[in-house]
Amino acid sequence: MAEEVKVRLGKPEDVDRVLELILFASKEMGIAPPSAAKILSEIWPALNQHFGIMGLIEGPDGILEGGILLRIGALWYSDQIVLEEKGIFVHPDYRSAKGGRAKKLCEFGKKTSDEMGLPLIMGIFSNERTSGKIRLYERLFGEPAGAMFLYNGKTGSWTDNKAEIGRAHV
Repeated sequence: MAEEVKVRLGKPEDVDRVLELILFASKEMGIAPPSAAKILSEIWPALNQHFGIMGLIEGPDGILEGGILLRIGALWYSDQIVLEEKGIFVHPDYRSAKGGRAKKLCEFGKKTSDEMGLPLIMGIFSNERTSGKIRLYERLFGEPAGAMFLYNGKTGSWTDNKAEIGRAHV
């Protein structure tokens, strides 16, 4: 019998594996080359539960299969504090595996929002498999509160000829 997929809290000792997973994800979802320093400035506070939180799915082999990065901050036009999803990603090797990893990560976001009593802002920024992601989000969150558009660019369109970022399994 397969082990149930669970989302656990990210911890500071996960930093290297999370960074590697996000660098891998940026190949698919990014519109510009990633900056490790910029990524670290977002994930380190969340891994320390300082104005953020990370939910991670770790397989029995210790490989990070997916994660969600949530940050706490004010809306750009108000002092109202919200919980903002900065990224949610399931490694391609685990997308078709049983367990509903993307759904579990979304549910982690909802649970965190409920526990903190903060509105949760989530979105989809992708040109690949977008309609399936929208259907999942509509099932979990209800009707969308808007839409996102990208002009003069495409997610996953940047290239890095210097190095190929590999699979996250430090």
